[in-house]
Amino acid sequence: MTFQRKLLFGFSLMVLPALLVGAEAIRSNALERRALTALGESMARTRTYAELETAMFDQSEQVWRYLSGLDPSARREFALTGQVVRYWQDRWRAELRPEEAGLADGIAGIQRQIASLTDSVFRLADLGRREEAYRLARRELTGRLQPALTQMNREVYRRARESSVRGAYSRLEEILADEGRTLTVIIGLAVLAGLVGSWLVARSLARPVRELTRAMAVVGAGDLDHPIEATSRDEIGDLARALARMTRQLRDSRAQVVQAGKLASIGEMSAAVAHGLRNPLASLRAAAQLVRRHPASPTATEHLDAIIEEVDRLDRRISHLLSFSRPAPFHPVSESLPRLIDELLPAVAGPIRDRRVNLELAVPGTLPHVRVDPMQIEQAILEIVSNALDAMPSGGRLRIEAFSANGPSDNGGGDGAAAVVVEVSDTGGGIPAETLPSVCEPFFTTRQEGTGLGLAIAKRYVEQNGGRLEISSRPGEGTTVRLRLPAEGAG
Repeated sequence: MTFQRKLLFGFSLMVLPALLVGAEAIRSNALERRALTALGESMARTRTYAELETAMFDQSEQVWRYLSGLDPSARREFALTGQVVRYWQDRWRAELRPEEAGLADGIAGIQRQIASLTDSVFRLADLGRREEAYRLARRELTGRLQPALTQMNREVYRRARESSVRGAYSRLEEILADEGRTLTVIIGLAVLAGLVGSWLVARSLARPVRELTRAMAVVGAGDLDHPIEATSRDEIGDLARALARMTRQLRDSRAQVVQAGKLASIGEMSAAVAHGLRNPLASLRAAAQLVRRHPASPTATEHLDAIIEEVDRLDRRISHLLSFSRPAPFHPVSESLPRLIDELLPAVAGPIRDRRVNLELAVPGTLPHVRVDPMQIEQAILEIVSNALDAMPSGGRLRIEAFSANGPSDNGGGDGAAAVVVEVSDTGGGIPAETLPSVCEPFFTTRQEGTGLGLAIAKRYVEQNGGRLEISSRPGEGTTVRLRLPAEGAG
């Protein structure tokens, strides 16, 4: 049998499952229509109760019309409406299922109380005691019976909705279960027919191609350890063996690249740490030697203070390094940025005062909340503010502003998602254009005493909270760092 005839035979067998699936779809459609008909009958019971409800509320209106003295015929209409109520009540009770008979009893009890109360009200009104009748009707009819009827209405409608939906849902579940069983049988037949119609093709061509395609997909996804077996001795087998050789070469190359990257990272970090520790250690040694040689010198206290200051500076560098290498766990909560900014200001009040920096705040308290980790966002803002203060050693202006925005940028682009933006601007020397793209890279710094981790930590924390950090700067005019955080519920 030729390859073409094998394909034609297999496709012919595939027509039979399609016909069976079509027949099952027609049968299921008929059953679903019957289920919808049953749902319509259930809704008809609800409409019957709606008529009963309307008639009962009409009785209350007729009582008030009679008490007003403007419509003497209202009493006669009350009796006629009572007959209407009984009609709809009997009809509704006949449509209810046995387990719902309690609802009809409850409505009937309220109707009997309304009738009894109305007799008392009409009797008092006929005796000329309309004011007493009015108070009785207001207390009992408006204050007790009508709220009870309203509560019963809610229960009736709730039960009706639950009953209608539950019944329809149960019936649809039965239909779907039956349909699933039938489709399982059809699938079994389709599998059998497919196996009979395509086993010749699968043995010679389709199975090796499928296995090779799956192996290529796994390798392309990055799993270079996935085994690739050449099960045939034809061109497909040659292709599989070539792919296996290429995979081994890629695995060896990747291991070398990873190792080189690790060594480069370790070297970069070691150089940064060594550079950051060498100068402070030299200062510590010189100050300690001076104090040791001249312990009673008037400058000994100054040298000891310098030692303490250098130790604190080394501690901050080590803290930065630990924060970058071992970030804190992520615990997002609903947070108010105005409150968070107010709480972190005392931590920078001393440096602001010492550097004679003017602080400007524009943080409205009506900003929407954001869902962030407050510890991480507070640390990010502190790092940015500290960098801004370091850029103004001789004083300047520090502005912290927050506002709502749409989209990920202010230039009109983006997807329109709501965001809260925090901007920290300084009037320092600014950042050169060639340096600006590198300021958030780990260990990059232009200050001798800097660690190069402050902005890297801030960027990591902002991005971990679903936001974005943007920096704009002009040399000689200052720098603006913008934190864009998604508003709570956005997206």
